[in-house]
Amino acid sequence: MEYFVALAEEKQFTRAADLTMVSQSGLSASIRNLEDELGARLFTRTTRRVELTAAGEALLPHAQALLAQANAGRDAVTSTVGELAGHLRVGSEQCLGLVDVSELLDRFHRRYGRVDIAFEQDGSARLLSRLRAGELDVAFVAGSAKSSGTSSLRLAGLDHVSLGEEPVVLLARSDHPLADKRRVSWEDLEGATFIDFGDSWAARILNDETFATRGLQRQVAFAVNDVHTLLDLVQRGLGIALVPRPIASKPQANGLVRLPLEQNTDASWRVTAVVGASERSALTAAKLLELLPPRREQVA
Repeated sequence: MEYFVALAEEKQFTRAADLTMVSQSGLSASIRNLEDELGARLFTRTTRRVELTAAGEALLPHAQALLAQANAGRDAVTSTVGELAGHLRVGSEQCLGLVDVSELLDRFHRRYGRVDIAFEQDGSARLLSRLRAGELDVAFVAGSAKSSGTSSLRLAGLDHVSLGEEPVVLLARSDHPLADKRRVSWEDLEGATFIDFGDSWAARILNDETFATRGLQRQVAFAVNDVHTLLDLVQRGLGIALVPRPIASKPQANGLVRLPLEQNTDASWRVTAVVGASERSALTAAKLLELLPPRREQVA
């Protein structure tokens, strides 16, 4: 069922095999065995991707429920024998996409009910600053592979685990002059009116750094601190936005045109779990990170 759900969500054998840490041949064999046992085709296969059949669509919610029950069973057993106690201070940027922080904290709480959790959302730059100041134990932040040096997103000196990488895409309303392009160059964006996040958000910092590196001017007319507000402003035609793909995939972005940027760009968005230096919370932080899903690679 784990293999089935992974393939249903990823729609590609390579990524599903990576996520479940099994060979592609092993994954394929397991899916065939499941189809033989049920007497129905669960997927239609093409050279590039797989899609659920009607039978697969019918099975998916039951498979997801079975996996959730299995996790709940493990958590219930762990909670009866675990003696972990104390405090855990967690921070996260909104809508990271590659990790469901709410689900992660819920699982941790069910396993280690004696640990008091404090959680807050903020921009990645502020979260990293607070982590270095000892005010947080774990932070889920975003940046890029080149966030170093003087960047406020640098991870130098901090223990961290990369959770995956996604491309940055352009969101625009269908009547915007750029909407008819198949791929947008950075030069196409100069002079456009932008909607972006506040200056501590990773996406805003990466966008500003990319434009500055290329010597291009950018006008940010609307700065927000909420994903849904940004999407609403784009829907109203007040500007365009450069966002990580998980944000562009939200239901609130339906109807907007999503355009890839030119190839060989450095505008990629990496999600990272970062741990503070406090010895007091080292064990609780480590137990939280043990519940993280497998790392997801960037998909072009």
